[in-house]
Amino acid sequence: MLKLNVKNETSRLRSVVLGTAQSNGPIPNIEDCYDPKSIEHIKAGTYPMEANMIKELEAVLNVFKKYDVEVYRPDVIKDCNQIFSRDIAFVIDDIMIEANILPHREEEVHAIDYIWNQVDPDKRIILPEACHVEGGDVMPWNDHIFIGTYSGDDYASYITARTNTDAVIAIQELFPHKTIKSFELRKSNTNPKENALHLDCCFNPIGKGKAIIHKNGFLIEKEYEWLVNFFGKENIFEITKDEMYDMNSNVFSISEDVIISEQNFTRLNHWLRAQGFTVEEVPYAEIGKQEGLLRCTTMPLFRD
Repeated sequence: MLKLNVKNETSRLRSVVLGTAQSNGPIPNIEDCYDPKSIEHIKAGTYPMEANMIKELEAVLNVFKKYDVEVYRPDVIKDCNQIFSRDIAFVIDDIMIEANILPHREEEVHAIDYIWNQVDPDKRIILPEACHVEGGDVMPWNDHIFIGTYSGDDYASYITARTNTDAVIAIQELFPHKTIKSFELRKSNTNPKENALHLDCCFNPIGKGKAIIHKNGFLIEKEYEWLVNFFGKENIFEITKDEMYDMNSNVFSISEDVIISEQNFTRLNHWLRAQGFTVEEVPYAEIGKQEGLLRCTTMPLFRD
């Protein structure tokens, strides 16, 4: 049986699923895209090349090897974008929850069946069909679970709205002993600078009681303020709209004091080092063109 344990975002990582860019398929048609940033790059002729994305994921794989982390990869499906392993499932405590993601991404979920099948059947949860959720919106934080959502009546018209109220309620029922805090996120199908695709696109708790945040990603100022108060203003790194667009909040913690970050995040990386973090810089700008970065491409299975 596969052992699972994820209670927060920062405890020492022991095993993880890392996405793959092998056989990523041709550049998608605009109407098949599910985020405004990919559309922007298709129109500009700058959509990322498979070879470059494979290299970027290799760089992360090498960091994991350096820290002795066991890495699982999805089975490769021909011509399928399988980079964002965080979307398809997530672990809270010792339970793996399969995500109900956009219908045409269903086969991505089956690419990790070999992992799913090693989990104790009592610890495998598939939420009811009405519950839409993706792992980028779900953050276990010790006795809290932070969840990004969008509850507007126009939910169905946003391809960028990925986690609904039904899912928030279902997760609360699964973990009655935890405090669930949901946050309404700003959504846009057309403007990537006004769109928080997932909670981790505008917020990420990191080690040493710190967090990265982008105020405009939150629809309700009070909810943003709750987070700032929760972590303490002095522990918060505020990112700008352009930094959010470049995915500065979407870094990934290997431990309380080691963070994988993108090599171009100059301001953030400087701040992290000033706070005493070890920053493992990798090139990830090509993957970032699809509105996802380091947290989106990793799905932790076990943290100490």
